[in-house]
Amino acid sequence: MIRNFVRVVLATFATVLIFTGPVAATPAKEAPWLPEAAAYRLTLFLGNLEPLPWNEVETAWTEPYSGSEFSSGALDWLDHESDVEPDALLNAIMRKDRQEVFAETTRLIALRIEEELDRALAAEEPAAAQQAVRTARELYRSFEDGVAAADPEAARRLGLAWLELNSSTGSAGVLGAGATSADRDTMVAARSVISTYLAGNYLIDDFAPRRTLSALPETAVLRSRTVEVPPSLPPGSDIFDQDPLPLLVLNFEEQGIEETELPLVAYGDMLFDSAQIFGSPAQNLGIACSTCHNRSDVNQRLFIPGASHQPGAIDVDGAFFNPIFNDRRDDPLDIPSLRGLRFTGPYGRDGRFASLRDFTRNVIVNEFGGTEPTPFMLDALVAYMLEFDFLPNSMLTTNGRLTNAGPVAAQRGEAIFNRPFAGLDDRSCASCHVPGANFLDRQAHDIGSVAPAYEGARTGAMDTPTLLGTAYTAPYFHDGSLPTLAAVVDWFDETKSLGLSEAERADLTAYLETVGAADEPYEAFDTENTAFRLAFSELTTFASTLDTLLPRRDAEHILLLTDTVAADLSADASTMSNLTARPDVYALAERLAEVGAAVRDEDWAAAEASWTAFKSEADAIEERAF
Repeated sequence: MIRNFVRVVLATFATVLIFTGPVAATPAKEAPWLPEAAAYRLTLFLGNLEPLPWNEVETAWTEPYSGSEFSSGALDWLDHESDVEPDALLNAIMRKDRQEVFAETTRLIALRIEEELDRALAAEEPAAAQQAVRTARELYRSFEDGVAAADPEAARRLGLAWLELNSSTGSAGVLGAGATSADRDTMVAARSVISTYLAGNYLIDDFAPRRTLSALPETAVLRSRTVEVPPSLPPGSDIFDQDPLPLLVLNFEEQGIEETELPLVAYGDMLFDSAQIFGSPAQNLGIACSTCHNRSDVNQRLFIPGASHQPGAIDVDGAFFNPIFNDRRDDPLDIPSLRGLRFTGPYGRDGRFASLRDFTRNVIVNEFGGTEPTPFMLDALVAYMLEFDFLPNSMLTTNGRLTNAGPVAAQRGEAIFNRPFAGLDDRSCASCHVPGANFLDRQAHDIGSVAPAYEGARTGAMDTPTLLGTAYTAPYFHDGSLPTLAAVVDWFDETKSLGLSEAERADLTAYLETVGAADEPYEAFDTENTAFRLAFSELTTFASTLDTLLPRRDAEHILLLTDTVAADLSADASTMSNLTARPDVYALAERLAEVGAAVRDEDWAAAEASWTAFKSEADAIEERAF
């Protein structure tokens, strides 16, 4: 998504909630979309990418969006549910006319709203009228956030009209033989408000943007000015944490050290969970480092149409996050695990960054369009990430050898793993995945898994990935093209002519699965250790760095912390099973916000007092079970 590219009400890939304050890194679930509304929003979203993925635009109309509750795509849905013809839209897509596609998709949704309102007025049964109004209202949702941003007064009038339509069809006998003239007059008047707006803004004969979707000029709604709308993800997106949640293994915790005793690490932990360090759209959408790297591992469910070719992958140098960093290549990468990060340099899939600090800055500034981080922020992030450890595996020694706990097949596979092959230039698998070095050689190799960008290109070298923990990070290779470790073995056997028998393939696969296993790969939740308690503990730990920052009068970093943690505390309170305790957590979030407000006013005494109160109240909450 391009920063500040959402100019007008009609380019409505905006969030339903227009944020006015700090954005939480805890995303909110979105209500399902009707097929044609989903296709519309997807079309608008994809239409602002450069280059425009026309095949995905076509797919948006022919197939259900990812995770849709409907089994049919928008065109099939229209064929069965509507008399509105999509021919003009299909012709525009075939011609790859970006502007006409925009105009026709918008007109189609407006006509569908009108069609459903006609059905509501013509219905003889209240249930049919109610269903038609609900459908029309769901279709209007496609325009709603844009209207709210461009013309708040119109949004208020339309909102009241929809409420009147709902109420006028909400009781038996309102329509048909039992309807009163007042009820019908109310419904007709409300429908007129909506129809007049649609006719004057979306169904006008000369409706057509005069430039690209990413820089639309005058709008049909407010022709005298342009309006920026906060960005949103298109239907089918998924940025929620994977389930089960990966277990986070931190070096200092394994040594019995509390994170509250390590303020630099704790602040880095907060930054890792903060969307505030990125630019828009990531910041507005609540996307943080931890969104892709759940608990230092891989978020295998993350998916954003136009930026992901499959779950668990993302194109971080495309048109989505930062236009100035757009390389105009459709090359999403499988999200890598960050476990054992201090051992896995160089960094980046192709090993282009020798320094973790430089790599981290590149992620913030170039990939996600954030402002330049301060040296303290980089120090903190690096300090935290260097604490990521591999998952313990009792079937491996510290030098990478199998113990007697390993399966017999894996023991046989270990010998194959260390066997030289002519197809590998008389090297073995262990030559690159060195067992005694965490199954790494810290080099990049071109194994033929990347198609050359041009004749003679030397762009196929990829950083050797560790094999530790890989049993939980499928799919494999840089692009996630191989679904299983068995598929990886098959690929090497076939492309490198290793000559393995079927039994040897199975043994080598068993070895890789054993090396990549762990004793406890996932966080174990129960009635005591709930998801909320985990989040609450993390957030109060983040806040503990105020004990260091307040005496230093470090306003910049205090405000980044209070804005992040206060918003996340409020968001996470919604996950509590103990409903009666929610007000306490909301009040605690407000207390932390008071610290930030006092710092903004340079009232350090008030900030200290609010912080003292926060700690006391947090301790009281911590004593209760959630």
